[in-house]
Amino acid sequence: MTPTATWTVEARDWDDPQGAALRASQRAELDERYGCDDHEPGPVPSAEDVSVFLMAFGPGGEAIGCGALRGLDAGSAEIKRMYVAPGSRGSGVAAALLAALEDAARERGWTTLKLETGEEQPDAIRFYEREGYHRIPRFGHYIDWDISVCYAKDLLEAGVRTPGSA
Repeated sequence: MTPTATWTVEARDWDDPQGAALRASQRAELDERYGCDDHEPGPVPSAEDVSVFLMAFGPGGEAIGCGALRGLDAGSAEIKRMYVAPGSRGSGVAAALLAALEDAARERGWTTLKLETGEEQPDAIRFYEREGYHRIPRFGHYIDWDISVCYAKDLLEAGVRTPGSA
């Protein structure tokens, strides 16, 4: 568990009801941004293929953010379902969740993290670039998906960092 003055980050089961509610909120927000519900190719993340699921909780115990890791191969994983509720954005919780995901990846021997976002998510693009992720060619299920923008970070080069630092 990672405590702060106003929230905590902790591992939870993928099927946690508050986590499912956060993922549903994320989906609704993305459906609105893209104007459709067809904005993610490939298999939907599930309890069977997500190795790590982290959630952030506010001071009253309310779920305010989440993020997951799905292994791609022996050396890399993909960040899935990274989301912070609108009222908690700008608080540093996203950077803390991302740092905790990176730590979890290192603990599992993954040296590279990849992710997919899209042009309709400029806030996500700015966030990942600020956190040291660099744009890469589309990979995996996203190769032929024109709306996808993909990023990666080499965790060996990045070393240990504090949330919010690049």
